[in-house]
Amino acid sequence: MNPEPDNLENIFLIGYRCTGKSSVGRLLGMKLDWPFIDTDPLLVSESGISIKEIVEKHGWETFRRMEHAIVNQVCILDRRVVATGGGVVIDSANVNLMRNNGKIVWLKARPETIESRMALDQGTDAFRPSLTNKDPFSEIEQTLLEREPLYRQAMDVCVETDERGIDVICNEIAQKLVKLGIDGFKIGFRD
Repeated sequence: MNPEPDNLENIFLIGYRCTGKSSVGRLLGMKLDWPFIDTDPLLVSESGISIKEIVEKHGWETFRRMEHAIVNQVCILDRRVVATGGGVVIDSANVNLMRNNGKIVWLKARPETIESRMALDQGTDAFRPSLTNKDPFSEIEQTLLEREPLYRQAMDVCVETDERGIDVICNEIAQKLVKLGIDGFKIGFRD
């Protein structure tokens, strides 16, 4: 068994809804033999109500405060793969926490891909309440326009997820992080 290098950090997956953060995060965690954390389900588990209910009863501001508390909680851990909510980058305090505790990977997809994935995802209603009250495609386009600069500013690396398998995406993430000098991926990553 190889000794664990000292420079391993958490990996935070950011990006819009349905860009693959949860699916990629699960597999990446398995490949690294690191625990996987998905912040939205963790928030729901700890609060006891769905994100949709939080937003309907208390508003987006309350949800964002709760999300920040979850990010803070996760950032005290080490060697985790963390899938974050799509709007986590709206709060610069979240971005600073993630930067100080790991590397940030932006998973990016075209609006058409996102809309198609959302239509197929049974959890969309409970985990992805409307952000703008527009039709889904218009909402995706508008929100991406607002958030892409925030994703770009927060990220260490970006990986496209359109029409690509999860395994291919995980391998690209590992290769890009190795180039950033995170040697632990050479040791622990299972192809």
